[in-house]
Amino acid sequence: MTTQTDNRSQQYGNNRDSEFIERVVYTRRISKVVKGGRRLRFNALVVVGDRSGQVGAGLGKAIAIPDAVRKATAEAKKNLVKIPLKGNTLPHDITVKKAGSIVVIKPAGEGTGIKAAGVMRAVLELGGVRNVTGKSLGSRNPINTIQATLEALRKLKSPQASSEVSQETTSED
Repeated sequence: MTTQTDNRSQQYGNNRDSEFIERVVYTRRISKVVKGGRRLRFNALVVVGDRSGQVGAGLGKAIAIPDAVRKATAEAKKNLVKIPLKGNTLPHDITVKKAGSIVVIKPAGEGTGIKAAGVMRAVLELGGVRNVTGKSLGSRNPINTIQATLEALRKLKSPQASSEVSQETTSED
């Protein structure tokens, strides 16, 4: 039995955007006080990923939430990060500070799952990381936490590079 989305993808061909999964992780109402009163707008923070090593996040602002989500999704697809996976986990642990948020991400053994909460969990799930432990320290502002998480994933070294570094350190001893 084919679903409606399968029919659409067959009808319009394989679209590169269709492989991404999007998740709205945070919305908020913002207001600007003007002479006539308050102008209400909405922020939406969206994470997109293909569950196989690519993930991105974007922030969109608009008068209505659906428009903000659409803008945030477009921005997230522009800012994709390639995650160097080592099996189902990360090659090494990393700590990053961005604004007031500190993010600690460590690889975990097979079967551990994703031990992280909030927006960090969404980024790691959609990035395709299956076994990892994450901790958010300092400010828990979702925008700063996502930026710190993406910065940590950008700074990760590939598994080959990290194994070469470990071999060099053991040969020097």
